[in-house]
Amino acid sequence: MAPTHVLRCCQRGLAWIPVIFIALVVCWSYYAYVVELCIFTIPSIGEQIVYLIFFHLSFVMFVWSYWKTIFTKPANPSKEFCLPKAEKERYEKEERPESQQEILWRAASSLPLYTRTGAGAIRYCDRCQVIKPDRCHHCSACDMCVLKMDHHCPWVNNCVGFSNYKFFILFLAYSLVYCLFIAATVLQYFIKFWTLCRRKSAENCPKNELTDTPAKFHVLFLFFVAAMFCISILSLFSYHLWLVGKNRSTIEAFRAPVFRTGSDKNGFSLGFRKNIAQVFGDQKKYWLLPVFTSQGDGLTFPTRLVNTDVEQATVTLQSEPSKSAADITVSPLSESQNRLLSNEQHANNVGDHLANNTLKSAESETITISMESES
Repeated sequence: MAPTHVLRCCQRGLAWIPVIFIALVVCWSYYAYVVELCIFTIPSIGEQIVYLIFFHLSFVMFVWSYWKTIFTKPANPSKEFCLPKAEKERYEKEERPESQQEILWRAASSLPLYTRTGAGAIRYCDRCQVIKPDRCHHCSACDMCVLKMDHHCPWVNNCVGFSNYKFFILFLAYSLVYCLFIAATVLQYFIKFWTLCRRKSAENCPKNELTDTPAKFHVLFLFFVAAMFCISILSLFSYHLWLVGKNRSTIEAFRAPVFRTGSDKNGFSLGFRKNIAQVFGDQKKYWLLPVFTSQGDGLTFPTRLVNTDVEQATVTLQSEPSKSAADITVSPLSESQNRLLSNEQHANNVGDHLANNTLKSAESETITISMESES
């Protein structure tokens, strides 16, 4: 036990290395921009003031969102998703998977669960010993089940999920703004320093105060670092904006969730506006602030009850063959209607499953019913 505990502590300590690296880069960028560029390089006081104001605004929002992403604890399943003590003991004693699933189905009959495993079974975590809520997954790095898990990010040393996904999106946004602002404002001085350095080395020019100061190296390196991070963050930020618009997590983008009717990659999509509100909330004034405003509790999520794409404006339905076709506009169900119908479907699904298992031992009969259409 002791070596395992020591190894676990070492792993937790090493996991902070990427965060420390980012913190050091940010601290150096602050010094290089404020001191070496604004104070020692830019001659105009007005330009210095304008640059410093906008720089500190982006810097504060970037650090705030980064801090919230790191230190917001991932949300876990509530106690209602744990098996009762008696059922848990029965589950551990059972060796047959079929019997274990029977126990899970009975325990899940009162829970709002609509997703299944690929084989149609109840999603259960043997490590955490809980029935997994919809969109919940076990993170091996955090060693816990995380509600609406997206991924484990080593750059924040935390699992990105329901409790901090908005903070993570804002962290990407403000880090992109931070890098873009630095690269844009440093560009003219980068070109100036680079041109003078090349001319000095090619023509053996005399020493120049501007090119011999330490600010030259800080400005040159600052532009390269900002441009490099800007390119990498832009691709990641664009991808997660696409995920938010589709109401998918990174896990769901690679493996579609399985419902009663089968896998459906758009199963949680409610339309673009509602998908945005799921992450950022209803009040737009809080969207750009790293404060928690996401909808729901992370345990249940509104789902689509049809297989068609709700992001399309209308759905054309065909009436009786004898009648002329009519275009009928179907609006998406409200969350309350969705929840009630989903609960009814869930109850029917559990009842059907238990009934089928009860009748497994009985002999099955094949009944052929032929239906003739009226002439």
